[in-house]
Amino acid sequence: MYRNYATFLLYNVEHFHHVVDNMKPEDVGLSGELQFFQPSNEVKSDPRVTYTTIYQCDNFSLCIFFLPATGVIPLHNHPGMTVFSKLLLGAMHIKSYDWVDPVDSDSSVQSSPLRLAKLKADRVFTAPCDTSVLYPTTGGNIHAFTAITPCAVLDVLGPPYSNDDGRDCSYYKDHPYAASKVETTVNMEEADRYGWLEEIELPENSKMDGIEYLGPQIIEPS
Repeated sequence: MYRNYATFLLYNVEHFHHVVDNMKPEDVGLSGELQFFQPSNEVKSDPRVTYTTIYQCDNFSLCIFFLPATGVIPLHNHPGMTVFSKLLLGAMHIKSYDWVDPVDSDSSVQSSPLRLAKLKADRVFTAPCDTSVLYPTTGGNIHAFTAITPCAVLDVLGPPYSNDDGRDCSYYKDHPYAASKVETTVNMEEADRYGWLEEIELPENSKMDGIEYLGPQIIEPS
């Protein structure tokens, strides 16, 4: 038996990956024909991201994020979590990082508000595309979304965010590698593959609104 759901998830990533990879917009009551996803949909000056929770328990959560064109979810982390992220509709730019383990306990590194991270992705994804798997320390655990067109993203998070269990969401601003003089082992030839992340408060214009889920219901096993 597995000690907890996180362990179970790690041993069954291939199965979960296959399941999420085969999910289609129609499986959650969505269609590219909906007004929200139409190219003619007016781009707002302050696009608001919304989300809906399909299902949540102590072990995992299943939710969809809706980003209007130019909508942004800033850099954020998933501490101790494995995440399956599937772009269901639209096109978006995804930028992601993983933390670089500190080389030593040099005080200048520890006292700096910036923390070194390695760039894992920095490109545009267009649905349909493969599911991304984010592990607790690899795979681009810290990522940001910027919608090119109206988008819908399905996320399966295991275990889900929980302040009580130390899985609070933190937000970051990235800076180029040259922004800090802290010594590292990074070769200058690879500097463009690294950046410094600074933890920030969630920007006021990045707060999201929750909406009711109206798609097919999840049937829990008896």
